[in-house]
Amino acid sequence: MTSHVLDRVRDRAFAERIPLAVHFDLTYRCNERCVHCYLDHEDHGEMTTAEVKDVLDQLASSGTLFLTFSGGELLLRKDFFELLAYARQLQFDVKIKTNAILIKEADAVRIRDLGVRQVQISVYSHRPDVHDAITKVRGSLARTIAAIRFLSACGLKVTIANVLMRQNASDYHGVRALAKDLGAEYTLDPTITPKMNGDTSILALRMPEAQVLHLFKDAAVVGEGFCSLPTEADAETLDSAPCSAGHIACYITPYGDVYPCVQFPLPSGNLRQQRFDDVWHHSPQLNEVRSIRTRDLTTCPSCTYVSTCTRCPGLAYMEGNMRGPSSADCEKSMLRARAASPEGASE
Repeated sequence: MTSHVLDRVRDRAFAERIPLAVHFDLTYRCNERCVHCYLDHEDHGEMTTAEVKDVLDQLASSGTLFLTFSGGELLLRKDFFELLAYARQLQFDVKIKTNAILIKEADAVRIRDLGVRQVQISVYSHRPDVHDAITKVRGSLARTIAAIRFLSACGLKVTIANVLMRQNASDYHGVRALAKDLGAEYTLDPTITPKMNGDTSILALRMPEAQVLHLFKDAAVVGEGFCSLPTEADAETLDSAPCSAGHIACYITPYGDVYPCVQFPLPSGNLRQQRFDDVWHHSPQLNEVRSIRTRDLTTCPSCTYVSTCTRCPGLAYMEGNMRGPSSADCEKSMLRARAASPEGASE
């Protein structure tokens, strides 16, 4: 789908309140124990095969096109391929997120044959000792790389996702080179989020300011135009929705809970008690999220950086107020501006 057509589809979805994209975690169980993970890996009664299929039917009827299956680790569900096949029968455009250490050559072929559009795989370092220390699974990097080779050999689009933290802050060039060698795309993200239960202890893993600034000045990695000086916010900026969460996108937990986004754990309904359409259209929480425009935020409208900010309302919510600032995004916006300034370039 071309970017022009996709923009038109998104605009229509916004106008007609269509849940265009849904992120669906099938399980929180995982075979890794990543130091920065925000999930509780115990199984508290995840949805059955039949329940998941029923939810998929409801999403298809509601107009969902893009479906992301994630976890936890998806392949720990014995019915994963059955659910994936069912989703493709319903003609969802499917992306899966996995650590890939369970994927064998035959699994890669099945994923290809089922028509998955993209497989996103987390790689934290090109150095086994660093990656394996983050996942807490010895040999995990080697197994992940083997799976990427299987998937790439099948012609699948693979994206390596490189979450950065103190432990691997200097390794992104190595991971990027590894992705190129494996024929995979590369993305990075220096954002560490609180746990979904509100525990903020893992925020201590965030990269120090100086390292984030160094990263943002590396145009070869972040891209030209990523860093820019702020400009005065115009009326269009102030009247815009802060992000797509709750407007054209939402998140479903393994237990049927609906949130605006995986990073926005505002309980908005449960699909074991309600139909998806009822939650999507009538949830007071989702309707409150949809009502918010940038000019309604507590401090952002008068902020120097509002025109270039990538503020996440979910992170703001986890800090106590969905209409307030997100300190992590405030810092990133200021650092992007510093990196773009003549003074920042010489730091």
